[in-house]
Amino acid sequence: MDLLLIKEGLPLLTLLIFLPLAGALVLLFYHGESFARLWTLVVTSLTAVVSILLLTGFNSASPKYQFAEAYEWIPRFHINYIVGVDGISILLVILTTFIMPFCVLASWKYIKNRVTPFMFCLLIMETSMIGVFVALDFVLFYIFWEFMLIPMYLLIAIWGGPRKVYASIKFFLYTLAGSVLLLVAIIALYLKTGSFFIPSMMWQEYTLTFQVLVFLAFFLAFAIKVPMFPFHTWLPAAHVEAPTAGSVILASVLLKMGTYGLLRFCLPITPDATMLLATPILWLSIAGIIYGGFTALAQQDMKKLIAYSSVGHMGFVTLGIFVLNSRGVEGAILQMINHGVTTGALFLCVGMIYERTHSRELAMASGVGKYMPWFATFLAVFSLSSFGFPGTNSFIGEFLVLAGTFEKNTILALAAIPGAVLAAAYTLRMLQKVVWGGTANPDQSYLSDLSVREIVILAPFLFFVFWIGLGPQPFIDLIHTSVSQLLENLNNWQQQHQIAATVLWR
Repeated sequence: MDLLLIKEGLPLLTLLIFLPLAGALVLLFYHGESFARLWTLVVTSLTAVVSILLLTGFNSASPKYQFAEAYEWIPRFHINYIVGVDGISILLVILTTFIMPFCVLASWKYIKNRVTPFMFCLLIMETSMIGVFVALDFVLFYIFWEFMLIPMYLLIAIWGGPRKVYASIKFFLYTLAGSVLLLVAIIALYLKTGSFFIPSMMWQEYTLTFQVLVFLAFFLAFAIKVPMFPFHTWLPAAHVEAPTAGSVILASVLLKMGTYGLLRFCLPITPDATMLLATPILWLSIAGIIYGGFTALAQQDMKKLIAYSSVGHMGFVTLGIFVLNSRGVEGAILQMINHGVTTGALFLCVGMIYERTHSRELAMASGVGKYMPWFATFLAVFSLSSFGFPGTNSFIGEFLVLAGTFEKNTILALAAIPGAVLAAAYTLRMLQKVVWGGTANPDQSYLSDLSVREIVILAPFLFFVFWIGLGPQPFIDLIHTSVSQLLENLNNWQQQHQIAATVLWR
């Protein structure tokens, strides 16, 4: 508990977690569609404002878990309500609360049926996602992790596209399989330590055999969520069939729960296994980067293109995590945020085109730039950001990851570079088709440009693209101390516990 900075006064994290849940409960008693939209927008906006208070009181020089709250829950089984944030999780909490109001606005006209249940699901999702990033008790973490499955399943299964049943069941089964492995690892750690307090499980003297088994359970659970190649096959179907808000939440937040788990649990709880198995995971990340790039290049459906691009972009994140150095890990965390901003914005853009043309095919959207100059401008900036154009947010993240990879292994870094080239190829291909098209574009003269509501949705994403791209230091400062502490502990552990890479059992 000495790792916690207990927050006196207003319990900010509890407020952040349960404010959306309280908002969802109100919707059980008031069913008007207009009320549901407005109420959900108010609740998610208020949650975003409360989350900003975290930044005002966060001490970036401290590696401890801040704004911590600790209460007994089920003492007999050592299960407690313990929450806190550090440099690794604070930006992910802010990203989650920032994204949700724009998901509500994006659904304002898109969702016409069962509006109240839809907004109810969004609010439940927000509670679950924030809870995952702040929970410091493994039972609490697991409850939030599982709680997220049901509303996301419903978003796809009820408000999704023609193959929504297939996509929702596939998403649920894949994620549930990972959750079972996660639960097994949690129980195994509890039997070893007698506690569910996550920091007390870190840097303990577990045998290498035990570490490898727990690491593999963690890794499979989180790799499915990321999703890493070859565990990615649920993602394109889920993205294509999900409503716009569902796709944005999937890309911006849910995928980051996987990489957050790898960083938060695998490195400090199973350090020997992490160092032993880092190299094959690095090459798996490279495979995902290349595979995602080539597959995205072949897509005609814009949602599928962006979905497969996520496989490649998240490959850079896992690459940065497992190079196990400061530049790589800081770049990975920053890239989680960048991917959330840029890919979330691209899915919003696709949703806006779909509302007008009722198609996600590139051929049907060819040449819309002539009639939608505002849309073309936003799409151009987000596309440049997606492949890491200098001056945009993704450039900083990918630069740090590649710098960390060069520091680790030059061959690995060179193998990752084609992924950046492929990203430029498929993104510019999409941009060229949508903005200019060819000589035989469909008639787009009936299309109207972005409304004020749609500009309001996209403008903040544009702001963060350039803020992080041109002035990333405040974001790096937030994460630097926690990352440095994690890697310092890992290096000290490595020096004290020298292991041979060929030895798997002792």
